[in-house]
This record gives sequence, C-alpha cells and structure tokens, in this order.
Amino acid sequence: MGRHKGFEYARTQNPTRAALEKNIAALEGGRFGYAFASGMSAIDATLRLVKGGEHVIVSDNTYGGTFRLFSRVLAQYGVEFDFVDTTDASNVEAALKENTRMVFVETPTNPVMMVTDLQAVSDVAHRAGARVVCDNTFLSPYLQRPLEFGVDIVVHSTTKYLNGHSDSIGGIVVLNDEKDAEWIQFIQNSVGAILSPFDSWLVLRGTKTLALRMEQHDASGRKVAAFLEEHPKVQIVYYPGSVSHRQHDLAKRQQRGFGGMVAFETGSLENARTVLESVRLCTLAESLGGVETLISHPATMTHASVLPETRTRLGITDGLVRISVGVEDVEDIIADLDQALDKIP
Repeated sequence: MGRHKGFEYARTQNPTRAALEKNIAALEGGRFGYAFASGMSAIDATLRLVKGGEHVIVSDNTYGGTFRLFSRVLAQYGVEFDFVDTTDASNVEAALKENTRMVFVETPTNPVMMVTDLQAVSDVAHRAGARVVCDNTFLSPYLQRPLEFGVDIVVHSTTKYLNGHSDSIGGIVVLNDEKDAEWIQFIQNSVGAILSPFDSWLVLRGTKTLALRMEQHDASGRKVAAFLEEHPKVQIVYYPGSVSHRQHDLAKRQQRGFGGMVAFETGSLENARTVLESVRLCTLAESLGGVETLISHPATMTHASVLPETRTRLGITDGLVRISVGVEDVEDIIADLDQALDKIP
C-alpha cells in the first residue's frame, strides 16, 4: 500500500501505449509523446493550452474536422480564431494580437497541398510569445520533422500514415517543453480520450514499415501527379513535388520527399462524380495514408463542414478530387485513373 509500481489504471498509464508514445516522440525528435483516441482528440488536447479570451491563428485551408472543432466548439468557450493564409509568414504577423497564444498550421494543407514555411512562421510567432503547432499527418516524421524548424508541438492522426493499414483510429501529440507536456498528460488522464492498448500495438506495428511505405507512397505519388498533369481531362494538379507547384522549392527544402497525397481539378461536380464512380482499383473513402489507394471528393466528404464560400475561395471546388496514392503497382493505379478520366465527356 502506498507504493506505486508504475501502472495503476489503464486510462492513466498503459505499457503498450507508453511504448508507442516513446517511439513516435523519438521519430519526431521530441522528448514527450501522448497518444489519444483520434487525431481530433489529440488536437483538442493541444488546444487546452489556450484559455478563453486568448487568440489562435490557424491555416485557412485546414482539415474540415479541425475547422469544425475550432469554429463551432472551442469558439463557444471564448477562444478566438482567425483563419489566415499561413503560406505567407507576413499574413501571420499581420494577424497577431496582444492575446495571441498559438499559431496552428497544417502543411501541406488538406486538400490543395499548400506549404507553410515552418521556420519563418515559428520565428514570427515566437517573437510574439505564441506557441506553434503543426499537423504533420500528411507527411509523417519520415518525410518532415517540424520540431527541427522551430515548431513547438507536432500533432498527427495516427489513423493515417503512422498506422498505414486503415485498421486503427488514433492521434498523438509530440513536444519538448516539459511544462506543456505535463499539462497535455494531465488532460489525457483527466478527459480520458486515450488510445487503447490494441490500437497502440497496431500503430507500433505500422511504424516498423513506415520507411518502406513512405518511400513507395512518395515514388508512386510523383508518377501519378506527373500522369495527371499530362491528362487532357485534368485542369489543375495540386502536388508540391511538381515543378509547376508555386512552393516546390520550399517543399524541397523543408521535406525529405513529397508523399502520396495528390489533388486535381476535373471542372465540375458531374465530372468528379464520373471519375469517382468509374474507378475500380481506387477505393472511395474519407481516410488516407493506407497501403491501398483511396480517392475522395473533399467538398462533400472531408470538407463538407466548411462554408461553401470559404471552400470556393480555397480552391476546394465541386470538381476537386483527392487521391491518397497507395503502394499497389503504380501502373495499375495510373491505368485505373486513366480509364475513369476518359469517361468524362
């Protein structure tokens, strides 16, 4: 009695979850890691570092679920949010207020793949005394390590590339500051949105093949993007690995590769529907980052909670299609997209 043996209650500590937390913290080059039941619960826990009456700057082209949490839930408790184009650090600087406590960026963004200069934004935010948080889900720590560019906190939906097999839901927060880490751990235990032992094991399994998978996602993503750029039925391709992408050079400096996320414009809802209903190898699904190629319609799926006028301004049109390029034979993926695109009138 009175002697702590290390594990007292599975919500508070679990050895398998602890192993995963140490694993991903190491991959990101961080000191502390805390695993949650979903990527959204990881983001929610991170935002508990901000109090009512304080201000947060957010990438305007952020994931729809993040936008919904910030604008429709946390805003109800007095947290102020401004959604700005963080691809230009001067926009972040212009949006700073005396009560700004956090800058939350997503890079590359979902789904139009815009890139934020992490070092530049971190420098601007830190001069104002604000933390910088980066959602690194799209690239994983294999292709991008935001802490090396001055970012304070990294979040992931482990559901995606870290798990890699579309059979687990989870999230993680990685950081270096001990005081902030203590608060995140306190929130994790108090709120209880923890990653289960079995889901922790599934993600641990995924990290063993992360390097192999990300190399293939990256190689195939480049080939799929190149194919789409040449296809007559495709109007625009969004992929930082393409030299036509206006932030290609920044992506080359900041990332070890470009990954497997590609979006392209078909011109209309009917054209997008034709593609989505004609693919046979690609699977229509909300998620991304699995070994299988997944295809989606952001305007009605991942970003349906974003206001229509905002979607239009950001380029998330009714004709936009997003692909998470898997690890199948890339020629099979291209052939499937080719036959589907050819069905557009």
